[in-house]
Amino acid sequence: MVGGRAVLNPDASASTAVPDRKSVASWCLYDWANSAFTTLVVTFVYATYFTQTFAENADRGTVLWSRGVTVSSLIIALVSPVLGAMADRSGLRRPFLAAATLISIAATAWLTFIVPGGGNAVLAALTLFVVANVGFEVGMVFYNAFLPQVATPASIGRISGIGWGIGYAGGLVSLALALLGLVGLGDAPPWVSLSTEDGFNVRASNLLVAGWFLLFSLPMLLLVRDRVAARSAPPAGFAASIGKAFRDLQRTFARIRDFRDIVRFLLARLVYNDGLITMMAFGGVYAAGTFGMDTGEVILFAISINVTAGLGAFLFGLVDDRVGGRTTVLWSLVGLFLCTLVAIVATSKVLFWVAVVVSGLFIGPTQSASRSLMARFAPKRYESEFFGFFAFSGKATAFLGPLLLGLITAGHGQRAGVSVVLGFFLVGGLLLLRVDEARGMRRAEGVT
Repeated sequence: MVGGRAVLNPDASASTAVPDRKSVASWCLYDWANSAFTTLVVTFVYATYFTQTFAENADRGTVLWSRGVTVSSLIIALVSPVLGAMADRSGLRRPFLAAATLISIAATAWLTFIVPGGGNAVLAALTLFVVANVGFEVGMVFYNAFLPQVATPASIGRISGIGWGIGYAGGLVSLALALLGLVGLGDAPPWVSLSTEDGFNVRASNLLVAGWFLLFSLPMLLLVRDRVAARSAPPAGFAASIGKAFRDLQRTFARIRDFRDIVRFLLARLVYNDGLITMMAFGGVYAAGTFGMDTGEVILFAISINVTAGLGAFLFGLVDDRVGGRTTVLWSLVGLFLCTLVAIVATSKVLFWVAVVVSGLFIGPTQSASRSLMARFAPKRYESEFFGFFAFSGKATAFLGPLLLGLITAGHGQRAGVSVVLGFFLVGGLLLLRVDEARGMRRAEGVT
């Protein structure tokens, strides 16, 4: 530490290295590709549609949706470290990324054709959502593990921030297309004339997501190569591969105390990311249920958040490389806590809009700086495994936020339910204060 600030790039040669522009552009474009899923399916359009049409009222719909989020979070937490270890052992991250991406795309497209009101409609929709969400999040394990490969130590924060910023721009454009092309804006008819029976035009946004995700993920899947050698020859058979992966994880856990700053960081993220996931998953639901926003208003609301979130991710990415990921996340958590508090107590739609749009400035940096901090902490040749733990920390208890929100909403309404995120932001920030970024980086450099 120098003057209380982490020394992020002590190696002058590393500081002057230049990232490969083609790889960086392809890597960042994947953020643009997958943002349509998180924005339209998980957070705003389909989540809002499900809660308002698959149950007798919005509160019951919120409870059901929270269960889908909970189940997918538990599955992601269980499989991510194992799959990460398998990818590191084989040295083949890209095939894992491609498989997860295609599974998410296929399940998302299928959601279009699940009509509310059928005997198994709720189960079918939630099952497909769980499959799509697991595929998306597992893919992020391998995608994030490519960050140390495409960036230099001096540019990790900036490139991570650019990726998140481009991702939010992708969310913005896909939302605009959904609004103008499928739903319609005000009295203006949508560009594409689709049936509105049972909200098919809204469900068709899932086809938009699937096509968008597929098209813009191709550069990453085709052009960015694995550059990390396999740790050993791959064992014969899938079962043997899983067994080897478990043994790798056991060895990592056996020496986990040697990585105390990673452990402290992941514990902090375990908590504050619960709040962030809950906030993002139920933002549109809360806007519709508490403030009476219709689908068009929710999409406009989401567009506004994406603008400020992308701007925040980009600007704080520059800050990240100067002050470190830990400090960047801490500043962002303070901002998120204050904005969420205002959104909860707001009684006017205008004040709610202001609070949530400003919160976007801190949503992006929280995510991008967390990713860059993990990239600095992850030892080479073990990035997928450690990003598997990163995914684990983001999902292991991620069911708590949606579960608590659902339970409290069922008894006391949405406004009380959303208040649970404040505790997650507060406790996560306090835990993050115990992380020493410079020490964690030195530990990663000593691992061979």
